[in-house]
Amino acid sequence: MATYLVTGGAGFIGSHLVDALVHRGERVRVVDNFSTGKRENLAGARGAEILEGDLARSDVARAAVSGADVVLHQAALPSVPRSVEDPVTSNRANIDATLEILVAARDAGVKRVVYAGSSSAYGDTPVLPKREEMPPRPLSPYALQKLVGEQYAQLFTHLYGLETVTLRYFNVFGPRQDPSSTYSGVISLFVTSLLEDRSPVIYGDGEQTRDFTYVTNVVDGVLEACRAPDVSGLVMNCATGRRISINELYKSVRRLTGASAEPTYAAPRPGDIRHSQADISRARQLLGYEPRVTFEEGLRRTVDWFRLERSGQAVR
Repeated sequence: MATYLVTGGAGFIGSHLVDALVHRGERVRVVDNFSTGKRENLAGARGAEILEGDLARSDVARAAVSGADVVLHQAALPSVPRSVEDPVTSNRANIDATLEILVAARDAGVKRVVYAGSSSAYGDTPVLPKREEMPPRPLSPYALQKLVGEQYAQLFTHLYGLETVTLRYFNVFGPRQDPSSTYSGVISLFVTSLLEDRSPVIYGDGEQTRDFTYVTNVVDGVLEACRAPDVSGLVMNCATGRRISINELYKSVRRLTGASAEPTYAAPRPGDIRHSQADISRARQLLGYEPRVTFEEGLRRTVDWFRLERSGQAVR
């Protein structure tokens, strides 16, 4: 039985990974500073060891990694607007902590590190779909920081022999995504607004597109990346391979919630890209990855969960 360390394991994606590993019967350790992660997200993680601390500190990183076979590095401050407003804080969380984890993993003899990359690294290149070999063009501090993290991971593979794999996530959504912040994912913000029949905010004209990916698909991709052979040092997209406009998203959420509120349009946000869509052929070929939950089904599950959450009946 392997021991898995999930950094940021109390967060949105991290907690879903923890649940999947616990359900599989693995030994699981979580490290989180709980700045954005929530303890209640770990309510179902029975038997998981939970550490609280700042991974940008080397002593915390070393304690977290000690005895781990595989590290799933999910910890980050995942917000383009926040990084634009406060690049120093996001740099510490997204670069400093990543370097500390990689050093600790190297020294502890960890078998593999799976790093949560970001599609924001592609920037606003007009070519679609986005392929891993395309030159990166980050448009925000967050995008640059996540790119530096994956480059550090590749460097540690080539320089020290530490096995690393980067999965670039594309607009992940699902239950537990926190809608309480203006930095939250657009789907959680739309769903909570429309469940209360409030007008959601759309930045720009709403015709920008995203490859929205339900969280279960990301969990599948990460777990495959933990064990796939001959993938060390590689970067792979983890998404669905299709794109949907923000205006289409709004109409779908309005239909599912039964709301009547119209959106409010605001100026585009600095650092936001226009279009995003992944080519997932590399992950299909090397990981056997296949997005098994469609956007429509994932959106239905998400709306149902948030509806139960509002009534206090949602299962964390």
